[in-house]
Amino acid sequence: MSEQPVVLITGANGGIGKALCRTFMKAGYFVIGTDRENQNCPCDAYLKFNLIDLITSDNHLQDFRVNVLDLLEHRNFKALINNAATQKLGRVGQITTEEFSHTLNVNVTAPLLLTQLFIEQLEKAKGTVINIGSIHAKLTKQGFVSYATSKAALLGLTQAMAVDLCQRVRVNIIQPAATRTEMLVAGFEGRQESYKQLQAFHPLGRIAEPCEIAKVAIFLVSEAASFITGTAINIDGGIGVRLHDPE
Repeated sequence: MSEQPVVLITGANGGIGKALCRTFMKAGYFVIGTDRENQNCPCDAYLKFNLIDLITSDNHLQDFRVNVLDLLEHRNFKALINNAATQKLGRVGQITTEEFSHTLNVNVTAPLLLTQLFIEQLEKAKGTVINIGSIHAKLTKQGFVSYATSKAALLGLTQAMAVDLCQRVRVNIIQPAATRTEMLVAGFEGRQESYKQLQAFHPLGRIAEPCEIAKVAIFLVSEAASFITGTAINIDGGIGVRLHDPE
């Protein structure tokens, strides 16, 4: 088996996904990126794939497994990072059953299926699974019914898998607050005061950079984190412990 470690990163084209790819490549990993669109991320190998197909088709599930194993070429499968997610906004009276189910399938069921697919390879490499969650697992706001529910479920899944897999594979979750991705910045276009207010809400006076999430992921995969499993690491600039009562 080759000494080079391999990491599989889903949602590789997004802001956090690109940062994960760059950070792991810089650290010497062979990076396999996957996303539903054409490649827009730095990686050693790329698979264009829609994770919803894992759930709807056993043939797609097995094809994806074969494609990944072919890329491994006997390398050391060190980490699976479930970063891909969908965010369907809508309040209780607005969200449809289809949107709710789709969100749970992409954000929760797909990470479970991917873990199942590669348990054997991860165990042999003493590897780890990292789920990219969200502050919305515990702290949310109006209009995020589906997304918040899925991230709370992903936290529960992480903890349950960590206990179930015991010494075989470590499983942890990173829960970022607002992060300066292209998508978030675009959402505040023309609303600079609102963007500044968002930054000010955080005790550190700013939002997270994608590379800060990636650096924590690198740590969780490393031997320095060998006694960490079933853990949620919040990268939230302190907003998760701050009250917003009137002064």
